[in-house]
Amino acid sequence: MADRRPEKSCEQACESLKQQDYEVAVKHCTEALLALSQFPPAHLPEPCQAQIDRIKIETLLYRIASFLQLKKYGQADEDCRHVLGEGLAKGDGSFRAVLCCMHLKGKLQIVSNVLSKSLMGESLNGMVTKDLTRLKTLLAETEVIM
Repeated sequence: MADRRPEKSCEQACESLKQQDYEVAVKHCTEALLALSQFPPAHLPEPCQAQIDRIKIETLLYRIASFLQLKKYGQADEDCRHVLGEGLAKGDGSFRAVLCCMHLKGKLQIVSNVLSKSLMGESLNGMVTKDLTRLKTLLAETEVIM
């Protein structure tokens, strides 16, 4: 299947985050996002698009965590706005479903821990803090629900 490469890059990004190799995680995430951008959403069946959306959300979350660890707050905030904008705009529950799936697989905690650490320990500008706090709240709600 054509989406194997992005999914593999996404999994490698998660592994790199666990190993605290944030530059490599960013590289894997960027590769996955570039590969995913080659799939035009209008021409895909619903199940394939849902899978691509899931990989994209996971990848963006891993890249946000990596950017935060690398203290690249502007880039983390940009990805955060994409996740929140695209994820919540659909309003169909798919964003929360991806978060729940990540939580069940033990992948959400990595991102959540990095967000908490960044929000507590770093002095961030107002917009970055607002976006990251909103994302952290969504992750925390997902963890409580599950």
